[in-house]
Amino acid sequence: MSISMNWDDIEVIAEDLAASYPELDPLSVSFPRLLRMIIELEGFAGLPGAANEHRLEEIQMAWYELNEA
Repeated sequence: MSISMNWDDIEVIAEDLAASYPELDPLSVSFPRLLRMIIELEGFAGLPGAANEHRLEEIQMAWYELNEA
């Protein structure tokens, strides 16, 4: 069962990215690529135009912290 995610679901998005892309270093992913990866996640319902650099950075850092744990 997939859940519906929006831009406010930072931790859930980070967990999905970590599960979907275990081979990637989150800090090596550019923001345009990160945006594409997020909107392609199953269950993501946020509008691409609602993303901003601050939100993408928050998601990227949450993903990074999961990988470091």
